[in-house]
Amino acid sequence: MYYYKIGDKICCSFNGNLSYEKAEMPHPGTPLTFLFEREPGTGRESFKVNSPLLLFQEAENVSWLSSRKLEAQAAKKNCELDEAVEAAITQDVMRAVNRLHPDFDTILAEKPQKTKKRVHVLAIGDVGSTLLTGLHLLGGDCISSIGICDISDKVTARWEFEENQIAYPWSYDALPEVDVVKPEDLFKCDVFVFVASKGIPPVGSGVKDVRMYQFENNSKIVAQYARQARAEHFRGLFAVVSDPVDPLAKTAWLESNKDENGVLDLKGLRPEQVQGFGLGVMNARAAYYAKRDGRFSQFLTEGRSFGPHGQDLVIADSIANYNDALSKELTQLTVTANLHMRAIGFKPFIAPAYSSGAISLILMMRGEWHCGSVFMGGIFMGVKNRYTEYGLETEILPLPDALYERIVTAEENLKKIV
Repeated sequence: MYYYKIGDKICCSFNGNLSYEKAEMPHPGTPLTFLFEREPGTGRESFKVNSPLLLFQEAENVSWLSSRKLEAQAAKKNCELDEAVEAAITQDVMRAVNRLHPDFDTILAEKPQKTKKRVHVLAIGDVGSTLLTGLHLLGGDCISSIGICDISDKVTARWEFEENQIAYPWSYDALPEVDVVKPEDLFKCDVFVFVASKGIPPVGSGVKDVRMYQFENNSKIVAQYARQARAEHFRGLFAVVSDPVDPLAKTAWLESNKDENGVLDLKGLRPEQVQGFGLGVMNARAAYYAKRDGRFSQFLTEGRSFGPHGQDLVIADSIANYNDALSKELTQLTVTANLHMRAIGFKPFIAPAYSSGAISLILMMRGEWHCGSVFMGGIFMGVKNRYTEYGLETEILPLPDALYERIVTAEENLKKIV
């Protein structure tokens, strides 16, 4: 490993011929930035290194979720690392940054601040208003204030009036204040939450995959705001809650990175600046059924959820004791739960607004593990992840082959959408 000093950062690389100031191997435990070289836009441009195996991967894809697949790839290379690198990874103080990204210097210099976040929510309909209430009631420890925006001034006036009358007696600043934001000020925040939608098919319409029905219209809306984020050099998180979450997150990233001629120039949002929030409710729905059927009970302590908020969802009843048949049955129950609610005669928006929206967003802002769709080699894949001082971290597990193949299928199908 070769060491360099860039600004106030100690960096390391397998390349000993970089044109930066050379440095000696630092004391073990020193925070390090690993410099890698990959075509920009093909993976996350920065991330937390939570396994030495990540240093030896040529391409980013869903294999990064599997320690077994990472080990197989790393086995092809000389994987000896010095004690400074091993200590940085073990002590959770290593970040990786793509040296080839056009905004490399800015990315390298980033220093995330552990402060309360200013959150803006776009579109205060059924989902947006429920999500807003969740953020307002639960986010006092991590949200400084909440701005709301909608095409209807009456809607925002109503919710500003109502939300700010929710308070603990004699502790009137315990909850974040809610105010109305103009469209031109939407990206003057730390977290932008996209909940806008052209509409959901009415109950009884017969539409089976409601999420994909929404994609054509909602992709046009999210593209508009992604371009605004680009124009305003937005540095915060672009959170997509509207359906279909995963393709819309990809659309937001893509459209923000196109110039006025539609040419991809990577001058917009970085992959790790966009996250989809749809997996939380699928995970919660799986838990709902696991609590009510003993056959699925191990999901509650050993289970995981992966993939998109839709037909290619992957529920695993366990990692260590994976049962493929039971996992697929639990997945089917989870995927069709929204149809069950529509059959009763109601639109299924309350659980998604809280589990995928408010709760997951708050966990994200706290830097805690949560369910969300992150960029992974060209798609947005739902995984257990968290934002840390050293970048976005995704969980790595010894995935059984049968489970891994289901995740690969989801990956392949997501690539076909956008």
